[in-house]
Amino acid sequence: MAMVEKVKIAPGEKVAYAGNTFYIKRLLDLQTVLLEPTNGSTNYVRAEIKFLAPVSDLENQQRKEVDLSSIHEDDWLVAQNRYAIIRPIITGEVSPGEVNAIAKAAALHISTIYRWIERYNQTGKISSLVPSEKSGGKGKSRLSSEIEAIIQASIEEVYLNRQRKSIKKVVEEVMMRCKNASIKPPHPNTIQYRIRTISEEEKLKQRYGASRAKEVFEPTAGRYSEAAFPYSVIQIDHTKVDIILVDEHHRQPIGRPWITVAIDVFSRMVAGFYVSFDPPGAIGTGMCLAHAILPKEMWLAEHEVTGDWPCWGVMRTIHADNAKEFRGNMLRKAAEEYGINLEWRPVKEPRWGGHIERLVGTLMNETHTLPGTTFSNPNQRKDYDSEKMAALTLFEFEKWLTTFIVNVYHNKVHKGIGTSPLALYNEGVFGSPKQVGSGLPERIFNERKLNLDFLPYVERTIQDYGVIIDHIQYYHGVLRKWINAIERGSGKARVKRKFIFKRDPRDISVVYFYDPEIKEYFEIPYRNTAHPPITIWEYREIERKLAEEGKANIDEAAIFEGYEKLKELEAAAVNKTQVTRRLKNTVKRTESLSKSVKSNFQEDEPQIETEEPSNGPIKPFDDLDNNI
Repeated sequence: MAMVEKVKIAPGEKVAYAGNTFYIKRLLDLQTVLLEPTNGSTNYVRAEIKFLAPVSDLENQQRKEVDLSSIHEDDWLVAQNRYAIIRPIITGEVSPGEVNAIAKAAALHISTIYRWIERYNQTGKISSLVPSEKSGGKGKSRLSSEIEAIIQASIEEVYLNRQRKSIKKVVEEVMMRCKNASIKPPHPNTIQYRIRTISEEEKLKQRYGASRAKEVFEPTAGRYSEAAFPYSVIQIDHTKVDIILVDEHHRQPIGRPWITVAIDVFSRMVAGFYVSFDPPGAIGTGMCLAHAILPKEMWLAEHEVTGDWPCWGVMRTIHADNAKEFRGNMLRKAAEEYGINLEWRPVKEPRWGGHIERLVGTLMNETHTLPGTTFSNPNQRKDYDSEKMAALTLFEFEKWLTTFIVNVYHNKVHKGIGTSPLALYNEGVFGSPKQVGSGLPERIFNERKLNLDFLPYVERTIQDYGVIIDHIQYYHGVLRKWINAIERGSGKARVKRKFIFKRDPRDISVVYFYDPEIKEYFEIPYRNTAHPPITIWEYREIERKLAEEGKANIDEAAIFEGYEKLKELEAAAVNKTQVTRRLKNTVKRTESLSKSVKSNFQEDEPQIETEEPSNGPIKPFDDLDNNI
């Protein structure tokens, strides 16, 4: 599988378009550019940005993609350390003449520095700096739990306190404790890497006190000067939506969804969102961020929404609530991999999240006009039957929300910025007399890879039947070579090797298996392909029902039998509802006609039609039906 390629949208950049290569001559607007042929022709071409592709680099094609979740923590720390060394050179913070001094300070040869820079520039990602695998060494760098405990305790007791002892003292402490425990000590570099990964704020807090850390890192009121251009700062938050949605098949109420939203602080543009029936977590956060980073043309086409949503690119900083989903390894690694800085929202500091909270409030107010709304409180709801009036499916709600964002919110004057979000975003990209333009951001070309990078994963051994995830068996021939594989370096213990699997919660009929040798993802379907595709939410509902029924042993057969039973119950409920409504309609029609006859009494009995005419005075009954 090819790596995540990017298309840089800037004058002079070489791109592929319609099977040929061009240079970007000029940026015309947020959607189009002027292209100049690379063969010297003056036949300039006007092209939509969404159709531009990267010009494949042979060296990049030969380099295998590394899955983030497969990188051991020690190797990731090495890559971070290497990036910290070369970052000032890449960003231009130091002059070429200072590279020698950087190499000397890091005790490295200057050629090593340039080799790292070359590797990083090929991908623009930290994972390119992960140490190369050495034959026969896999598994040997993993530290035992005893050594991990010694390192952690030594850092906390020696380094992270008011005595402010040096890193060298920490290394000496670890060596001494390992010697006393008759354990082979880790390399000093490993200990240094661990200390370097501790945030500067945490170091300052533990070594100099909370007040000093607050003085340096605490934002002052209204401090958003770092949001100086589009996608420099993205805020993200979650809320339960004030609406009840119905299922796709039988249009029955299934509950209120959650939404995760990302906003560009500079322009107030909605960068992306994700709607599901799961409470806030790593999946929703990851998919919202992926939506914010990726171009939106495919999303607009899938949802049949006319309009432009020119938000894409890797954000520089994310301001997020102090939530556990960002504390996990996967999202943290994904953010670091793409060069995103994570900043936590301080407790009891509402100004940090003000922009996203106002946006969420705006979106919630708009949902109160939709059928099935629950409003914000019972007083507003009064006698309104939210479940009875529910009409929108999750997909239809996404379509409505996308339409509102693209065609209303982005074009409406925002009080906080004095113009529309789209106008300010355009100004931030192209510049104005008062603002230097940032230019268009790079576009991620391989959407599948980015989506997978931001999804959490599970680890499973591979058996002769394939792999089981949530009681469901998955199998494909690509798994055959890994059946009952043993972890290398496990010795006589013969520990079974675990492999990485990811899945999209909207369709768990397929999981994605990461092959550690080929370094590619493969789609692994149900072993029993006769089973219908289901969502993770349907699976959880089935699991809940089975638990209520007291079934101790839940297996695949029970899951899909439960699924069929749910569908039968839903179909019966729909049919019953339709019959009841028809009976009510008949009674109401009869009563209404009877009243009409009595009020217009004549000697001759009026003849009542047995079939409803297509036009005429029957129309009020149609209106009546709609309100039942």
